[in-house]
Amino acid sequence: MLAAGYGARMLGVPEGTRALLFDLDGVLTDTASVHAAAWKTMFDEFLRARDGSGVGAFRPFDISADYGPYVDGKPRLEGTRSFLASRGIELPEGTPDDPPDTESLWGLSTRKNDLVQEKIKSNGVDVYPGSVRYLEAVRDTGIATAVVSSSANAEQVLSVTGLDRFIDLRIDGVVARERKLPGKPEPDTFLAAAADLGVPPEAAVVFEDALAGVEAGHAGGFGAVVGVNRLDQADALRDHGATVVVDDLADLLGEQK
Repeated sequence: MLAAGYGARMLGVPEGTRALLFDLDGVLTDTASVHAAAWKTMFDEFLRARDGSGVGAFRPFDISADYGPYVDGKPRLEGTRSFLASRGIELPEGTPDDPPDTESLWGLSTRKNDLVQEKIKSNGVDVYPGSVRYLEAVRDTGIATAVVSSSANAEQVLSVTGLDRFIDLRIDGVVARERKLPGKPEPDTFLAAAADLGVPPEAAVVFEDALAGVEAGHAGGFGAVVGVNRLDQADALRDHGATVVVDDLADLLGEQK
């Protein structure tokens, strides 16, 4: 195990860092594209049926315009609510037990989650090679790690990809619901991860690709917030609170991607 100060410098994070808190989708894995495709399928099916009933012309969910502002990084229910509000659509909230064909926020959210699971099972999950190199380097330092994700599928994704061997703790959508933790952009899930690892926020670093997640890291008073620029939004990541922006985690090691 490396000395803490040297290990932190090697990882491109502040000296004194004792924990690294990673978002999953878009930071460690390319499941962001899986989620985006599932959101589009679910919303387009709903909008096509609704608009076809005389409400208005069908306007599909646009991944480039709608994914980042309305759903990326947010808990599933809040993403559904946010996008529908952008179209002036109100639905009853329903309950978590609503089946996926129910026209409620929970019903649509369940349908989206079913689609994600289908895509993961049929297509697997891609892992960013630079993220694996970074996690390997982290393991050599002994600095603690956590995945903090809004996804209810984080445990499955970590297991399928083998990334679970690098991760000490998981705070995901399932855990957040059980513990009644507000989702991103609130900082509660990141703060819970740091607390569970026994590390104060100022000694932890947040890694996020979503604007809502960067906001959460900034609001939590963490030692640094690394914005991972997967969607060509470097300026927006900085504006929302990222202290450093990289295109790939390996950039922090001074490596080529």
